[in-house]
Amino acid sequence: MLFNNKGNKSSKLKKKQSLKMAVMTAFAASALIFSSVSASAAGSFKLTTVYHVYHDQQYIGTVSNKEIVENIVEEKEDKLRESTKDMDLNFGSNIEYIKEQVFHSTANDEETIQKLDSTIQIQAEASAIIIDGKPVVFLENQETAEDVIKRLKLAYVTQAQLDEVEARKAAPETELQPLKENETRILDVRAVENVSFDTEKVSPDEIMSAEEAVTLLQKGSLEEKKYVVNEGDVLGTIANNHGLPLDQFLALNPGLTEDTVVKIGQEVNVTALKPFVKIIVEKEENRKEAVTFANETVNDDSMPKGETTVKQEGKNGERSVTYRISTENGATVSSTVTSEVVLTEPVTHIVVKGTKVIPSRGTGTLAWPTVGGYISSQQGQRWGRAHKGIDIARPSNRTIKAADNGKVVSAGYDGGYGNKIVIDHQNGLRTVYAHLASIDVSVGQTVSQGSSIGIMGSTGNSTGVHLHFEVYKNGALQNPLNYTHQ
Repeated sequence: MLFNNKGNKSSKLKKKQSLKMAVMTAFAASALIFSSVSASAAGSFKLTTVYHVYHDQQYIGTVSNKEIVENIVEEKEDKLRESTKDMDLNFGSNIEYIKEQVFHSTANDEETIQKLDSTIQIQAEASAIIIDGKPVVFLENQETAEDVIKRLKLAYVTQAQLDEVEARKAAPETELQPLKENETRILDVRAVENVSFDTEKVSPDEIMSAEEAVTLLQKGSLEEKKYVVNEGDVLGTIANNHGLPLDQFLALNPGLTEDTVVKIGQEVNVTALKPFVKIIVEKEENRKEAVTFANETVNDDSMPKGETTVKQEGKNGERSVTYRISTENGATVSSTVTSEVVLTEPVTHIVVKGTKVIPSRGTGTLAWPTVGGYISSQQGQRWGRAHKGIDIARPSNRTIKAADNGKVVSAGYDGGYGNKIVIDHQNGLRTVYAHLASIDVSVGQTVSQGSSIGIMGSTGNSTGVHLHFEVYKNGALQNPLNYTHQ
């Protein structure tokens, strides 16, 4: 049978004095009883021994045998030991007995046992993790408690990094060397909260394993927060975005139902997990980063408006930059550049932009649409049908040019014409360019006389590489040779 004999001496002395008073009172009562009974009468009675049971100086009941109490306490203690391994168990209070001999037994064994069973507490000595002055979890010993805090830190750094931090704290005068390329150095790992350890006596079922304690400290408790409704929000999305089932979200917001339409700016209650312990990691990090090139535009009044050309291709540079970074439970809360070295300067991207305004109205005189060449087929009857334009073949190069200023009204494939361009010169004249290998202009584009619009080819119904060229005035077909010559 184990009893808790720990405690301060003054407390024990007071208990003993109290018990002595109780015993003296009992004997005084017995003396009075004996004095009122004659010797001859006393001889006819048989005395019975009972035990008055006190728990923390509080009367529990009277039993006929101390073993009744001792057995129930030992049974309770043994049962706890089976589930608590080698835990240091002890009573959270003292059990004392006052023996008395009486003529008639006043023992109430069953009632006393029931009351004692509900009153007595067996406690274990545990190491408490104190967060900001409040005990949050209880562990078997301080070594396990310290290991729990260490595990919280190892969720965000490696063991080697943690060892390096501890070694640096032990030798704070050690000078830090500049970081190497793409190197990371952990400067500190600590809890945001004030964490300490203390020894407390608690019920054994309050003591957690290290794994359970880590989970609880990471998960924390639910903290109510407010959310302001934004445009497009509905109850379902608000609840989902905060990890809440809709019914739980509605329970947090009395007055709301599934059919409620929330208004922009309305506040609703949401909950979020608030960890008991948040781990701050301070670190330095070196990175190689691109230095984005600048863009520059240069105006050129000799180039038609709307046209651009790249004068210099842009190219990113490179820099080596060191950051001082602070994270809280893995999320970055601050990042500051502490040093920077440009390794390669960026090259500016330069674009030349034309500003010359090209009139869309033609001059009335058509320029030769090719670079040299000869007329391989005249306008008129050919192969039993009308040939609407002239064919120009064998130029010095195959560039096709606009015969006059104007706007492109058609540019694409057109049956027997193949790739075809139609330019409206805004003065009643239109010119047609057919059988092109490729087209370099688009519908709606303003072109100037002599500007390149495509490349000579043999698309559509063509007997060879040439340009088919037509001219119309106010919709009537014209002979191109009346408006242009080589």
